[in-house]
Amino acid sequence: MELGKRERQIMEAVYRLGRATVAEVRAELSDPPSYSAVRGMLRFLEEKNQLRHVQDGPRYVYIPTIAPSRARRSALQRLVHTFFGGSAREAVAALLEDGRFGEEELEGLRKLIDQARKEGR
Repeated sequence: MELGKRERQIMEAVYRLGRATVAEVRAELSDPPSYSAVRGMLRFLEEKNQLRHVQDGPRYVYIPTIAPSRARRSALQRLVHTFFGGSAREAVAALLEDGRFGEEELEGLRKLIDQARKEGR
């Protein structure tokens, strides 16, 4: 499901926090909209089945309905499709060109590639 920019920012805040109230989400946003606007967006994200809430006294606490690992995969797939024409190879090449990988990270990537080859992925 496609989310707008502000909806993605809100979801990122809730994922970072694990669970959050409207005020906590608002505090995480740069240039936050009003309290009632954030509350409305949280409610809209509930309607999209991205969040659910539990009541904690007078407050609602919002919790993601999608596991962070699944949300990361979905976001990564959209990113690779949008910016790299669906090519994972091109996405990895762009990351490698950035030059921010240390030897330890490169070794970890090599092991993941070796494991994927063994598993036939």
